[in-house]
Amino acid sequence: MRLLWAILGGLLLGGAIGWWSTRESPEALREKQARAERAATADAEDARPVLYRWRDADGTLHVSDQPPKGREYERIDREPKPGIEVHGDRE
Repeated sequence: MRLLWAILGGLLLGGAIGWWSTRESPEALREKQARAERAATADAEDARPVLYRWRDADGTLHVSDQPPKGREYERIDREPKPGIEVHGDRE
């Protein structure tokens, strides 16, 4: 009977040591969570509908859902920000 308890105790102790040695540290868990949040934020930002605004060589303003190639452009959200914005410097 003592042998059975010794084997059972050894198995439990071995399992506990194995679990303890393979767990992640709190710092690693925090870093993993931060990486997941950054990835989710980037995915959400890319999934939002946007428009692209740019001017051609003649100065004509273009707005489309595809960015121009080889030209500077401004990314514009399709959904307006909530609330009213008042700018006194616009004409």
